Amino acid sequence: MKKKFNLKEKIQQFRAWQERPREVAPMSTEEHECLNCQDHYTGNYCPRCGQAANTDRLSMKVAAENFAEAYGMGERGMFRTILDLILRPGHLILDYLRGKRVSYFAPFKMYFLLAAVSLLVTHGLNITGHALHDDSENVTEEVRQEKGAKKTSNTSGTSEENASAKELSVTVDEEGVHSSFEENHPMKSRINSILYGAMDKIERFSQKYPSINILLLLMLISGNLFLFFRHSPNIPDLRYPELFISLVYIANMYTVYSIVFDFFSLTKLTSYALFLTIIPLKQISGYSWWRTILKTVVAFTIMLVLFIVFIVLAVLGVGLFVKYHG
Repeated sequence: MKKKFNLKEKIQQFRAWQERPREVAPMSTEEHECLNCQDHYTGNYCPRCGQAANTDRLSMKVAAENFAEAYGMGERGMFRTILDLILRPGHLILDYLRGKRVSYFAPFKMYFLLAAVSLLVTHGLNITGHALHDDSENVTEEVRQEKGAKKTSNTSGTSEENASAKELSVTVDEEGVHSSFEENHPMKSRINSILYGAMDKIERFSQKYPSINILLLLMLISGNLFLFFRHSPNIPDLRYPELFISLVYIANMYTVYSIVFDFFSLTKLTSYALFLTIIPLKQISGYSWWRTILKTVVAFTIMLVLFIVFIVLAVLGVGLFVKYHG
């Protein structure tokens, strides 16, 4: 009789697999002769020179493994680490923090490799064959608007200097509609130009390099997250470097999702992938879902308040600079 499919049982089996640490291959009991130094030994590696016991003749598989190792993808299971980042990200990080380092790809090396792949995908190596964030249209539009503004200024008979120094003011009262030109403050225009220019550059940078953007974001919020997760059930004595390494792995997880979405030109889903970062935080800490979400939201809120304070200070600083230095 065919066994009935039990969804609850399958979910429990999947969770048990997630929490199970990565297993190491058992020690070989056969005697080997090292092909490199001709030493006789038992085990998986030669104790004299370190060469693996399963060294075979060159084949397509061996050539592919050598090619992967040349780019740092074969040393510590790059693709196995990516799979674990998708299916069990928090438990992978816990394994790494508890000493299972050789089983997984190094976090920073993995980050830079994934960032390079993400850069290729966003610049044309995707299903559309075109760059996903092309600024040429924006530049063309800006040039067109600038030319149109100059043309309008010339035909109206007013000089460019007078046009920028005045602005139209419209008032409505019982007698009708009245319009007049008021002097526009040059320092205010200068401050707005500097601030909007900086914000535009930051926005374009975040759109072009989402993986770098998420890493910078995690670096900014790492201090706040450390305050709320340093005494979690799974790691009661969490250290700040351990949290930062965890955030780098989380950034790698986000980059993997962004590469997949960008490759299929689903760039809108890349922003929603940020919400998936709550999964590894929950698995690492051992808190409940609601408590993990609450702590994360509070940490982000503190970061947002500090960011607003920084913006206000930046505006004041730019204003003082323009006032005294032009």
